[in-house]
Amino acid sequence: MSRPDVVVFDYGSGNVHSAAKALEAAGADVELTGDRARAREADGLVVPGVGAFRAVIDALRASRGDEVIDRRLAGGRPVLGICVGMQVLFDRGLERGTDTEGLGEWPGAIDRLDAEVLPHMGWNTVEAPDGSVLFDGIRDERFYFVHSYGAQEWTLDVVPPFPKPHVTWAQHGSRFIAAVENGPLSATQFHPEKSGQAGIQLLRNWIGTL
Repeated sequence: MSRPDVVVFDYGSGNVHSAAKALEAAGADVELTGDRARAREADGLVVPGVGAFRAVIDALRASRGDEVIDRRLAGGRPVLGICVGMQVLFDRGLERGTDTEGLGEWPGAIDRLDAEVLPHMGWNTVEAPDGSVLFDGIRDERFYFVHSYGAQEWTLDVVPPFPKPHVTWAQHGSRFIAAVENGPLSATQFHPEKSGQAGIQLLRNWIGTL
């Protein structure tokens, strides 16, 4: 049985090598590349992201990664965003007084968490909904977060026959969105590649959908 073909999109944001290694451990053949044709054609596309919202979205647009994501989703082809790679999928990022336009795949803004200690750094539990594929078998595990900003509400209205998205929450001060599964588009605020065996299993669950 052949292994699914996954591209980790290398557009100048960090953390790409550890994501590639984790995906290989989870059962995929992985290529780390900024080549748009390969990114469009792969069975799965992973969009990592670390740092500031503005810097990530600027680098993604400069590499025309936004077009790759749009093309894949229009064809129902799976995309997984990680950390700031999840945040940029929302309408806007409100970071350090700067209002930056995101990719607009989901409504809402990324804003500073209402917590006494920031960044939110370390292991935390999540509240995964019934029917989640990503968290199948790992609902009670802990995952590794490093962030000060997040999506703190979910307002997407879905009209049947489209399925309702699965939204997973976590808490650090305020509640925030830890993961989303919305048709071909999935994302995690935490880092699966830094989350030990639970993170590998989550990636394995995603790869199983390809």
